[in-house]
Amino acid sequence: MARLFKVSATPHLRDATNIPTIMYSVVVALIPALIGAIYFFGLPALWITLLTVFSCVIAEGIIEKMSGKPLTIWDGSAIVTGILLAFNLSPGVSWWIPVVGGIFAIVVGKMTFGGLGYNPLNPALLGRVFLQQSWPVEMNASWTLPRGIPAIDAETIATPLTILKENIAVLKSSNALSDNIDAVINASGRLGDLQVSYMDMFVGRIPGCLGETSVMLLLIGAAFLLYKRYIGWRIPFSFVGTVGLLTWIFGGYEGFFTGPWLFHILSGGLIIGAFFMATDMVTSPITKNGRFVFGIGCGLLTTIIRLIGGYPEGVSYAILLMNLTVPLINRYTQPKVFGEVKNRV
Repeated sequence: MARLFKVSATPHLRDATNIPTIMYSVVVALIPALIGAIYFFGLPALWITLLTVFSCVIAEGIIEKMSGKPLTIWDGSAIVTGILLAFNLSPGVSWWIPVVGGIFAIVVGKMTFGGLGYNPLNPALLGRVFLQQSWPVEMNASWTLPRGIPAIDAETIATPLTILKENIAVLKSSNALSDNIDAVINASGRLGDLQVSYMDMFVGRIPGCLGETSVMLLLIGAAFLLYKRYIGWRIPFSFVGTVGLLTWIFGGYEGFFTGPWLFHILSGGLIIGAFFMATDMVTSPITKNGRFVFGIGCGLLTTIIRLIGGYPEGVSYAILLMNLTVPLINRYTQPKVFGEVKNRV
């Protein structure tokens, strides 16, 4: 009896891993940060997350139903988008902000391009940037203090990156140094207060977006994804390393190599961006060298925006801009084919 063989294109790999498995694993990895957000900011953190998730899932289902496509709302991708978007919102936003952001993220950032696997930009980050540009006052004026931190004055409600950028700008200003000694003393004092808060920043006892404040809890989830090999180390490590190196060299007010690099790593959305959004399989490079290029590019753009740009944070914009370069990065970082010989003219 003749044996039949199935002939197909490479790669010839079999694995039980599928999209729902990966997506729900990401959900599990985000649970520690969600629990931390609820602990630090109270039940509003949970309601905001539920609103974004519900909006994302319903929006995806409606679009697929209207277009006659099979429903994919149970594969977990819309849930991941909703959680990540919620993690990029401040605890005090109005209820309609996560709803509008979730709908925009799915409809414009994902389904417009054909659904999962076809979107060139990270939907959660696109939703966050849309909200930031459309309602900046609502997005920036709704910070609340984590549990256990006394409200001393209005500046304590600002995010650490905002305080850092504003006060370093004062100290770098020649006019301030010569004309306003009180401003210099006040700025130096504020920076001194920030230097002793590294442990609070690591644990999450600082003002900020829901899911970005606790580096410790985010790293627990990231370690799980690294162990499962659902994300690689090249993008997040090159991303974080580039930000740390460049802010150390250029981020200080006393000259080169005096910048608070650890502060920049622990504050803002760097950790959640590097491990959970820059590593998105759809919007990141597929080649090993390309992932290094992508991570370094994200780190470079983040540093430029933080140190020079008009915003204290630049992670979201950096990742979205680098998402646009992924096809080019993949093209020029393809590994050499075994046995390939270049034509000689």
